[in-house]
Amino acid sequence: MVYSALRAVVALALRLFFRVAAPVDPDGALAGTGPVLLVANHPAALIDPALVFALAPRRLTFLAKAPLFSLPVLGWLLKAMGALPVYRKKDGADTARNEGTLTASVEALVAGRALMLFPEGLSHSEPRLAALKTGAARIALEAARQGAAVRVVPVGLTYEDKTRFRSQVQLEVGAALVAREFREGPGEEPHAAARRLTSAIDQALRAVTLNLDAWEDLPVLATADALHALLSGDAPGSAERLKAFARGMAVARAEQPERFEHLKGELAAFRRRLDLVQLEAHELDFQYRASTVVRFVGRNLFWLAMLPVAAVGLAAFTLPYLFPRLLLKLRQEEPDMEATVMLLAAMVAAPAWWALLTALAGWLGGWPWGLGTFLAVPPLALFTRYYVERRTAALRDARVFVRLVSHRALQARLRAEGEALAREVLALAEELKPRVVAL
Repeated sequence: MVYSALRAVVALALRLFFRVAAPVDPDGALAGTGPVLLVANHPAALIDPALVFALAPRRLTFLAKAPLFSLPVLGWLLKAMGALPVYRKKDGADTARNEGTLTASVEALVAGRALMLFPEGLSHSEPRLAALKTGAARIALEAARQGAAVRVVPVGLTYEDKTRFRSQVQLEVGAALVAREFREGPGEEPHAAARRLTSAIDQALRAVTLNLDAWEDLPVLATADALHALLSGDAPGSAERLKAFARGMAVARAEQPERFEHLKGELAAFRRRLDLVQLEAHELDFQYRASTVVRFVGRNLFWLAMLPVAAVGLAAFTLPYLFPRLLLKLRQEEPDMEATVMLLAAMVAAPAWWALLTALAGWLGGWPWGLGTFLAVPPLALFTRYYVERRTAALRDARVFVRLVSHRALQARLRAEGEALAREVLALAEELKPRVVAL
């Protein structure tokens, strides 16, 4: 009961804070049965387990660092959910106590349950996977020795921007590894089998995550993907293509460093030119028809009539909206903790503000006003969020239309530059494709 109720609350909070894309889970591992060990990358502290918790249909047993169990509310919730503590040397804990956690984890898998852990062993904001600990492999192999048909399932978490409200997050599930296939052979040490399975987990996680040498590569990667879309006619932002491009960048940097640096510089320069005129690469291909423009104007004139309602919402909710960012500035958290702090602050501020508005209305106008405010706050907040998101996008569309219509020559010149650069990107991609696919 506690698990289901908490899952519903967490799922609602995450979907209000992020644009949570539908999980990519072709084999249905999140909803399956039998012993499963889910392993994921760890870029956003408590947000990462919260996302898997909210999106996985089956009940999960989480492994979490021991200090979390001492926190007032979170500790109680972790215990109520049946989570297991991990004792880390960096926290000053006695790591010998992990033997009990290891035993409990193995017993859970033997009983057919699903476990969730983060084999990097820590949350971080680096653009690539950290070195994996062998704990996940040891648990899976020991359960396999006891007869459990354990599958180790990689889960990739990719954030568009962890600290930006309404940015997108994607959860992708990769192909499962069968633990018993990695068991030690005759005369082989168990540690060797654990290292072998850990290496396989590392490769499986790399297949469902973006791995970059530096964060400065991310806008270059996005520009290359957008130019590919411009030339091919595909939609930009394909997660699979972005991962392939990221792997290609690593191969190109290692095998053809001069060519890579030249192309990277060209892409960065083109990105700067687009930024100067506030355009995206895929927008260079826009062709406007009169009927499209008329529908756009009519639709936005209708929404303009709803501006007074949105203005009331903005006046009512701007303060709680700004509160998480203000708290973040005051606390000066580590980058990987920022999204967690913001989400927790929002989860506290939103109901507190709702209660305050209700109490204020009741005090000023009596219980009918209090009840009306209590009922009106949630739909008004949702409408305001929807209105601001859509009208912000509409304003951007209008700016793009004005720029492109009034600067046809600029559009043609940038498109020609983009197509030439896209051909360079595609030529290198085709050349490196055999090595990238083999990774």
